[in-house]
Amino acid sequence: MLLNCYQEVEELTKELVSISSINKAPGEETEIAKFICDYYLKLAYFKQHPERVIYQKTKKDFVDRHNAISYVKGTKDGGSKKTVILLGHIDTVGVEDFGEYKDYATKPDELPEILKKHFVLSKEILDDMESGKYMFGRGALDMKAGVAGHMALISYFSEHPEELKGNLIAIHECDEEDNSKGVITALDLLVELREKEGLEYIACINADYSTNHSPEDKNCYIYHGSIGKLLPCCSVFGKEAHVGQSFAAFDPNLLTAMITKNVSLNPLFSDKAQGETTLPPISLKQSDSKPEYTVQTALNTLSYYNVFSHGRSPADVLRLFKEMVIASYDETVTLLQSRYDAYCELAEIPPSSLPWRTRVFTWEELVEELLNQDKTFLDELHAFKEMLHKEQPALDLRLYSHEVAKFAQSKLKDKSPFVVIYFGSIYNARVETTGETPKEKALLESVDKALELVQPHAKRSIKTRRFYPYISDSSFMAVCDSEEAIERLRRNMPSYTTKYVHEVEKILQINVPVVNIGSFGKDGHMLTERVDKWQTFHNVPNISYHTILSLLD
Repeated sequence: MLLNCYQEVEELTKELVSISSINKAPGEETEIAKFICDYYLKLAYFKQHPERVIYQKTKKDFVDRHNAISYVKGTKDGGSKKTVILLGHIDTVGVEDFGEYKDYATKPDELPEILKKHFVLSKEILDDMESGKYMFGRGALDMKAGVAGHMALISYFSEHPEELKGNLIAIHECDEEDNSKGVITALDLLVELREKEGLEYIACINADYSTNHSPEDKNCYIYHGSIGKLLPCCSVFGKEAHVGQSFAAFDPNLLTAMITKNVSLNPLFSDKAQGETTLPPISLKQSDSKPEYTVQTALNTLSYYNVFSHGRSPADVLRLFKEMVIASYDETVTLLQSRYDAYCELAEIPPSSLPWRTRVFTWEELVEELLNQDKTFLDELHAFKEMLHKEQPALDLRLYSHEVAKFAQSKLKDKSPFVVIYFGSIYNARVETTGETPKEKALLESVDKALELVQPHAKRSIKTRRFYPYISDSSFMAVCDSEEAIERLRRNMPSYTTKYVHEVEKILQINVPVVNIGSFGKDGHMLTERVDKWQTFHNVPNISYHTILSLLD
C-alpha cells in the first residue's frame, strides 16, 4: 500500500513556507513551532493525549525560540517499546538574497512570476518553473517540505496506531542553521521519555534536503549515516610596527593568507570511507581585528575552515591541520627572509637575519604553557570566559573563541608571534552506518524493502549512498568516535563549558543509526531554491512510511 499523501504534504509545505522562520529572527522560530503544535492538537488522537505534544523552549539560548515535538504510541500486537525518531528543522537562512522582493520569499504561488520579472534566470530554472513540477520559496527545500512529510506521517499514524508495533516521535527543531540549540535541547526530552516510558530508540529518519550531485545527475538519493564537520580556527598573533618600518613587523595577515592558500580546497584534507570521499575544506572567514584605519600593522587575525570527515576523529583532524599550519609558518618565515634579503641588496645595506621563528600551539598546548607560567591561570581563564559570556551572550561562537584566545595571549610573557589552533564551532559528528550492528542492519534492510515498494511509482531512479553530504542535526543522534577522541575535542575548544558542550552522555542514551530520507530539489540556500514536488510530497513520505513499518514489525 502507498499513502495518498501528495496533496496533504503540498498544502502543509505551503503553509510552513508562508511562516517566516529565519534563524535568530525575533519570534519567528517560536511562531512556526507554535503553528506545528496547534496543528497536532487539532487531531483527535492528540485531543485525547495532549501531553504527547510538547512545545519545548531551548535551553541556555540567547534567543527565545522553541521546538515542536509529538509522539504516537502504536497498539499493534499490544505495542512495543521500540521507537523510531523523525528529525527535521524548522528554521531557515535569511532572505537578503531576494533584495527588495524579500516579502515574496515566503509566497510560493507568487514567487515564480516575481523571479521571472525582476531577475535574470537560467534556462534550466525557467524550464523548471514552466514544468509545474517544483515549488519555489525560502525553506521549501531546506527543509519545510521534509517537515511537512513528517507531520503527515504523524497525522496518519495518529489515526492508525494499530499499524504501529512501537512508537514514533517527531522532533521539529529550531536552530539547525547555526548552533543546533534545538536538537541539543531535544536530547533532554528523548532521555526523559526513555527513562519515564522505557522507550527503546532503534533508528532515526532525518528529512533534510538533498540535490543532484552534478547537472547531468537525474537520480534522487537516500543517505545512510552523515558527514561530520569540524571547524579548525587559527588565531594568529603578530608583531606590530609602523608601516614605515615594515620589516620590523610580523604581519599576521600574511601568515593567515599562507595558511588559507595551503588549506583551502586542498585534497590532502579529503577523507575517504566506504568508497565515498569528502570535499576538501574552504575558508569561511579570514580577517584581522583592526576596527579602523591606522598605519600600524595588524595585531592579530582570525581565520577558520570547514573540514569534513567520514572516518577521521577530531584528534586526526587537529593533527593534520597543525602539520599544515606549521608548514605554512615555515613557508612564511622563509619568504620574509628572502624578501628582506632582496630588499637589502636593492637598497645596498648590509643584510641580517630576521628574528621570526615558527611557533604553533594547539589550544591545550597553549593552556599548558600558561599553567607552567602561572598555576592560577585556569581560574583566571574560567572567570574571563564566564564574564565574556555574561556580558555578550549573543557573541558569535567563533568570535567568542577568538576573544578567549586573545585573553590567553595577553597573559603570555613571551609576546613573540605565534598561532593557536582550536575548534571554534559546535561538533557535527560523523555518523557511520556500516550494517555491523543489529540496529544498523535492520535500518539498512528496512530502507531497501521500502525502496522496492516505492521505486516502481517514483518516476525517478532513487539510489542510496553512505554519507549525507551536508551538515545536519543527524550528528547528534549517535556517537561514532572514541571517548579519547571526544576528550581531545573538549580540550581544544576555548568555548567549552561556557558556550558549548557536546552532550556525549545524553547522545549515548539515544545512539541510533541514521538515514536521511528527505526533501529533494535544487538550489538550497539560494534565491531559486525549489523542491521537486513528486519526489518530496509522494515518494519521500512513502519510503519513510514503509521503513517505519518494517523497523517496527
